[in-house]
Amino acid sequence: MISSVLPTYNRAPLSFVKGSGSWLFEADGRRFLDLGAGIAVNTLGHANPELAQVLKDQADTLWHVSNLYQIPAQQKLADKLVDETFADTCFFTNSGTETAELAIKMARKYFSSKGAPARTEIITFEGCFHGRSTGAIAASGSEKMTDGFGPLMPGFITVPFADHAAVKAAITHKTAAIWIEPIQGEGGIRPVPDQCLKGLRDLCDEHGILLIFDEVQCGVARTGKLFAHEWSGITPDIMMVAKGIGGGFPLGALLATEDAASGMIAGTHGSTYGGNPLGCAVGLKVMEIVSEPAFIDEVNRKAALLNQKLEGLIAAHPDVFESVRGQGLMVGLKCKVAPMDVVNAAYAQELLTVPAADNVVRLLPPLNISDEDIAEAVARLDAAASSL
Repeated sequence: MISSVLPTYNRAPLSFVKGSGSWLFEADGRRFLDLGAGIAVNTLGHANPELAQVLKDQADTLWHVSNLYQIPAQQKLADKLVDETFADTCFFTNSGTETAELAIKMARKYFSSKGAPARTEIITFEGCFHGRSTGAIAASGSEKMTDGFGPLMPGFITVPFADHAAVKAAITHKTAAIWIEPIQGEGGIRPVPDQCLKGLRDLCDEHGILLIFDEVQCGVARTGKLFAHEWSGITPDIMMVAKGIGGGFPLGALLATEDAASGMIAGTHGSTYGGNPLGCAVGLKVMEIVSEPAFIDEVNRKAALLNQKLEGLIAAHPDVFESVRGQGLMVGLKCKVAPMDVVNAAYAQELLTVPAADNVVRLLPPLNISDEDIAEAVARLDAAASSL
């Protein structure tokens, strides 16, 4: 008999009923140290008191009015995002998948509005993950993602990861955009080198096409910059944001330059819940906190501490771990054993991690994790590795 919850996840036998900071509490009373943060969502930990207060205050005032009207909380968050980034405008959604759909529409509408409707193709990269909508899975080019869901949306050209020559060869008179994660998350915490991002920016400028960054997982201070592309010194034309921006409340945003967004006039897109007062009030508080230079400095300090300890862990368990990679507090442990073996062994130590492709286990803790919790997390990873 099928479960009342559609069984599309292989769920761990854990039921959390309470969270506090970097910790989650199981229904049976066990206390788990969370290095997953809801897959890079709980930016400021569980039940953060500042976010909880903002949400309560907004809930006592106004929940929903729809985008038929002006929404002051939405305007404030939009202004903050524009002030802090390359963007001139933004559209709010409830998830990263929704931002992916709008990114596709915006890129194609841009050229259609400029009299080049044939420019619809978008170049993507092997190992990418932009969500699970029909458009996003078509963009991935992965059989694992697309099997059984055809016919797929046309117009995506997938090239090998980190193959600049292949990207260059894929550009034609039909190309509208290049779409990439500055650091692949689901793909195994694979950073795109700064020089490669610069090269993609140059290619887009040379051919008059758009550059789209997916910062759903790597954005919102996760890498030690407010957005990951800042490490490279270049900017995109369009950027997807979600996960961490809501600190646990469903929220996403698509950011764009005025030029890139020029085709998206009234009536071309919409969202019933996107940009509602509750989400935007929480998102604004998250952005106010994580955009402070002192907060960013702490993310980088904690990242250095975690990486130092992880290097010792790898040295102590050379048969289990191969290397550590990533940026900031977006960390991947490359394993010599099956990643789920490490994840399951960590469960036994009451520690939560997240598997990924390329034999990697992801460590995505809350950005305000304490030094003591970092030390405890690595100690539990050490015990997990010893059990293997």
